[in-house]
Amino acid sequence: MGKYFGTDGFRGEANKTLTAEHAYKIGRFLGWYYQHKDDAEKCKVVIGKDTRRSSYMFEYALVAGLTASGADAYLLHVTTTPSVSYVTRTEDFDCGIMISASHNPYYDNGIKLLNSNGEKMDEETILKIEEYLDGVVPEAPYAERDRIGCTVDYAAGRNRYIGYLISLATRSYRDKKVGLDCANGSAWMIAKSVFDALGAKTYVINNQPDGLNINTNCGSTHIEGLQKYVVENGLDVGFAFDGDADRCLCVDEKGNLVDGDAIMYIYGCYMKERGKLFGNKVVTTVMSNFGLYKAFDAAGIEYEKTAVGDKYVYENMVQNGYRLGGEQSGHIIFKKYATTGDGILTAIKMMEVMLEKKRTLSELAAPFHVYPQVLENVRVTDKATVRGDADVQNVVDEVARELGDDGRILVRESGTEPLIRVMVEAGDMETCHKHVDRVVQLIVDKGYRV
Repeated sequence: MGKYFGTDGFRGEANKTLTAEHAYKIGRFLGWYYQHKDDAEKCKVVIGKDTRRSSYMFEYALVAGLTASGADAYLLHVTTTPSVSYVTRTEDFDCGIMISASHNPYYDNGIKLLNSNGEKMDEETILKIEEYLDGVVPEAPYAERDRIGCTVDYAAGRNRYIGYLISLATRSYRDKKVGLDCANGSAWMIAKSVFDALGAKTYVINNQPDGLNINTNCGSTHIEGLQKYVVENGLDVGFAFDGDADRCLCVDEKGNLVDGDAIMYIYGCYMKERGKLFGNKVVTTVMSNFGLYKAFDAAGIEYEKTAVGDKYVYENMVQNGYRLGGEQSGHIIFKKYATTGDGILTAIKMMEVMLEKKRTLSELAAPFHVYPQVLENVRVTDKATVRGDADVQNVVDEVARELGDDGRILVRESGTEPLIRVMVEAGDMETCHKHVDRVVQLIVDKGYRV
């Protein structure tokens, strides 16, 4: 990760750590870079945004920077991250930009950059952008006269994406009562349009964005609202999205959460049954629940484990040709259909399994049992020193040996804060607490805790 850009773009509090000037300079660099890199006549960039108040500010700043450097900016307006990815990779765009801080509160925002294949931009290009932001490289020249870029209203691209999603459904959703929690974010119009077109009786909550209520007690980070709504209205299933709709969590007809791990289990089994699970593997991250691996073992499905971040999941899938991967949080990648996590696509895929197998979501998820988990975040003086401490490593190894095949321990550094995360999964909460406390106490005794 760089100085500004992490695994999911440049993210920070609007006009505090991420400013309109940052956005303008990113636009200035990209507009110049892609024309210079490919000696192109004109650079074309497509831009989408979520519903945060600051997203409009960043959109205008990016457009000003791009057009000042001679690039043409195509605006999808309020839309989802996966729609920007889809339009970028299916049309002749040099790159795509999504303005969103995903599941973060409204006062945060972010700038996500995608290459011409709709994938997260490579580290080499990101580093060049950071050097430009820091003034390490000269200012990009301004375009003049007829070389100045133009701005194009491109809502048609968003509509094509909606049509694409509709085309992926294998059956009609007629008479199915489906709940959608749009998190007052990017999915607020798109998700309902898709499910209505497919014949569902669609029940929508949190679809009145005001620029300040995105992710506020709603969406995939506050699933309890949808759980209650599904039960009270007798719905067949519910789907909750985050602010930019690249993740999805499900609620079964009984009001139970079906998270990203359970989604991967359900669809992994479905693919295996049909002979579609390439390499017989699903790509997960180290934060997937131990119960997922137990369920995969029972189903005869193998798995990979990557670092936390859908970026790393996708990289593993590309390198090895795997078709299904994701995170517990609901970033699920169906590589045949998308290059990013896509919440609405995930919902469509869950509907596919339910309809094709004629089973409820609770029945499909029944073999997957979530292991009890305890996670404690310890604020420390220096993350790397703690992780490299021999005594800490030894106690972690001892816990792992004691847990054996009945649990696991994971100690890792936070990617964004001065925290060490200590997580244990085991057959009961008492065992989890005992081992977490043991590791945390050692960190405290050695004077690392702040």
